[in-house]
Amino acid sequence: MANTTNTNGAIARITREIAGSQKDNDLSITVACRDSDVRHVRALIIGPPETPYEFGFFEFEMKFPKDYPIKSPTVKCITTNNGKTRFNPNIYAEGKVCLSILGTWRGQPGEEWSSAQGLESVLLSIQSLMSSNPYENEPGYETAKKEEANPAAYIAKIRHETLRVSVVQRLESLLHMQPDQSEPALKKEYDAEATYAALDSSQWDPFADLMKRRFLWYYDVYMKAIDKHVGDQREGKAFSRMEFEYPPNSCEGHFGYKALKGRFEAVLNKLEEEKLSWEQAGAVQVAEGTQLATQLAFQFTQLQSVWDDAKPSGSRMEFSLPNPKNPFVWNITLFGEPMSNLDGGIFAMKMHIPPNFPHAQPRVTLETPIYHHRVSSKGTLCYFPVKEDEISSHLDAIAAAIDDKVQKFDPRAMVNPEIFDQYWGGEDKRKVYSRKLRRSAQESSEFL
Repeated sequence: MANTTNTNGAIARITREIAGSQKDNDLSITVACRDSDVRHVRALIIGPPETPYEFGFFEFEMKFPKDYPIKSPTVKCITTNNGKTRFNPNIYAEGKVCLSILGTWRGQPGEEWSSAQGLESVLLSIQSLMSSNPYENEPGYETAKKEEANPAAYIAKIRHETLRVSVVQRLESLLHMQPDQSEPALKKEYDAEATYAALDSSQWDPFADLMKRRFLWYYDVYMKAIDKHVGDQREGKAFSRMEFEYPPNSCEGHFGYKALKGRFEAVLNKLEEEKLSWEQAGAVQVAEGTQLATQLAFQFTQLQSVWDDAKPSGSRMEFSLPNPKNPFVWNITLFGEPMSNLDGGIFAMKMHIPPNFPHAQPRVTLETPIYHHRVSSKGTLCYFPVKEDEISSHLDAIAAAIDDKVQKFDPRAMVNPEIFDQYWGGEDKRKVYSRKLRRSAQESSEFL
């Protein structure tokens, strides 16, 4: 009876923590679990801005014991390039995460696990390892007075491998693209237990759609990093091995920013193909009379009427279907709010709805050029629906994102680096931003 009580208590505690995390607005940490096994949690940490981990996708497996929270969960990193890449002095190539609160590293008194800690504190502790200078996580770094060349060399290769392994290689796997043939074959004895290469359609991959959407958000940031550092390192130059690294627990490889750029462009094109394929997949559902197709057709008619009759406090939107029989692709026209920077603007965009909505989310692309910090150079709109499973919430969020009345600084929403810097760069830069936004609104009618 006692064991059953402990297990039930652990499950209740974990369930509350997962629910709390999912309600949080933190754009950098996401968790998921199967309903059948809440003690087995998958977590995604998106690398912090202005670090070598910037906007990388780092995934972790968390297993909670039956007597949680008396005992800590076990955590394993699965972003390891098949056990070949050690991304941090405290995150090993085999997946081990060294933290005192997990009991995997000796710490100072008071740093050990306690029942007051939980899912959030563990993930925040891991995230804190992804600093602007991860070399300093090496034990004894401060007292050893390391030469500056070592941290710089380490940062350089971690930045490169974040882009290569955690971003583009991960997306290539999700999109079933040809793997990088330049990678040497992995020796079997060094293979990690859970790796991306092992994932297939029958396995659980809860963050697949999220990573695709974030890739589109952050594409400009990735390309800016590649363009900035392509001249820093000779193409093909081998990574420097650090004092704390040893095969196979190291980060080995070579620089190849030129090749990376081509791979990022190929992934972008593949995501565009995937988005366009949803129209045909939707047509099939319409022909079959699926529940989703019927619901979307009804919602289109209903929401079209709601927005026609409404008197919005901001911009106004109108909707149409390119194919009147296919509700999986919507034309959206936004009319800028009078007496605002968008006054007189008419902006056309398309919303493609995936055939497995709401498990995958719509993608919204501006077709009319607009100078806006929430719109990427490719037209991808960064917006946040309150209820991801309701199309009406998506439409509200689209209008709110472009109207941009809620001014909350969050570098994780940086989809257009230059314009983002101008928007948040102080009063003078904000004036320039507003002037350019007004000009794009005035010129928008030329693209109709």
